[in-house]
Amino acid sequence: MITADGGFRKDTAVPLKIQVDRALENNAAPSVENVLVVKRTGQDVHMEPGRDHWWHELQQNASADCPAEPMDSEDRLFVLYTSGSTGKPKGVVHTTAGYNLYTHMTFKWTFDIKETDVYWCTADVGWITGHSYIVYGPLSNGATTLMYEGAPRSSNPGCFWDVIEKYGVTIFYTAPTAIRAFIKMGEHLPKARNLTSLRLLGTVGEPINPEAWMWYYRVIGGERCPIVDTWWQTETGGFMITPLPGAIPTKPGSACKPFPGILADVVDLDGNPVGEGEGGYLVVKHPWPSMMRTVFGDDDRFRRTYWEHIAPKDGQYFYFAGDGARRDADGYYWIMGRVDDVVNVSGHRLGTMEVESALVSHPAVAEAAVVGKPDDLKGEDIVAFVTLEGTAAASEALIKELKQHVVKEIGAIARPGEIRFTDALPKTRSGKIMRRLLRSLASGQEIAGDTSTLEDRSVLDKLRAGS
Repeated sequence: MITADGGFRKDTAVPLKIQVDRALENNAAPSVENVLVVKRTGQDVHMEPGRDHWWHELQQNASADCPAEPMDSEDRLFVLYTSGSTGKPKGVVHTTAGYNLYTHMTFKWTFDIKETDVYWCTADVGWITGHSYIVYGPLSNGATTLMYEGAPRSSNPGCFWDVIEKYGVTIFYTAPTAIRAFIKMGEHLPKARNLTSLRLLGTVGEPINPEAWMWYYRVIGGERCPIVDTWWQTETGGFMITPLPGAIPTKPGSACKPFPGILADVVDLDGNPVGEGEGGYLVVKHPWPSMMRTVFGDDDRFRRTYWEHIAPKDGQYFYFAGDGARRDADGYYWIMGRVDDVVNVSGHRLGTMEVESALVSHPAVAEAAVVGKPDDLKGEDIVAFVTLEGTAAASEALIKELKQHVVKEIGAIARPGEIRFTDALPKTRSGKIMRRLLRSLASGQEIAGDTSTLEDRSVLDKLRAGS
């Protein structure tokens, strides 16, 4: 086991070693014989004699000669756990050759990588975006990849823009949730820094609403930087739908077209393609190098979750991504969010993303998450959790205004029954909003299932307390 005494998150030193100690109590993991500890924060930690070793002490006598270990193409490279909508973690298995090949090619083409680039992906290195597009993809291309410990914090909310200015970052890759947080912090922070080194911007993690896309393009990119809106998953290993800068014109809010070699489609439950502009299930119709090989220790769950949801068509099975999408007249894909993120109001099925997008289009709203809660009359009612722009103030008048704004944008059926204001939303460290937790909160239920991917537990505590 490799760990550190601690790490830094925002303005706090987070203990890490103590979590390892607890996991190894009472010989709970007998296969762990040694624990290597990196000194990072300098905080006091317990070191178990014979088991725990300081990394810097072992390095003093380590040889610089470290030949690579030959691996078979299908040898397991890593297992990465994702919580999923059910709350039961899935161990996504990726193997050696196909994963490396695909992250190499998608990084090279999607980011138009050049020798002079300084590339920065802001994701947590422990999640798939960090694996694929901080480590494997960039390093296999010999790129300069920047790693940053932490996130924008109270003591320096403009720290991301400081990093870009200081290191001359040319490619900036971040999440829509981060972009909405930047909007809330205000334009004055990036405008006070020199961001002219940037030539390409990217987004990852969830669909980006057009308003956030335009702010990103205008304020951060200075209306000169293309934006690559990438759709992919832990399970796919690499980009599946994305524009190639300079080759494919972009549309704000659309992930554009499948990466070369990826055969995607939008179908109904019987596997039939849906019509132009109609919503359906996003599927992939042909294998690709970096596809997950199984769910660790559960082949049956792998088949059920990804291959049996959509009926096979003429003997062909579809990989089901779990997302809804539509395809426009130009063949551009518009990701509508998870198919389980649907609210059924009086028999009308509404995608949570369209209601969220309507809320965010209001100038007072920085970010929104929409869930359904049981309602005796309607079946489900819409509950919206909203974070406001820095200058906006919560009030009953604003609640009425936001409800009417949604009616204007979508229609009366989409009017939220309840709007709750919050300083932040519960997100994974890869930037996805954990709507499963919000559904439980909205319904007054206890939080159940895995929460290990939650970035900041204090957000959940505040929501429980109603603050």
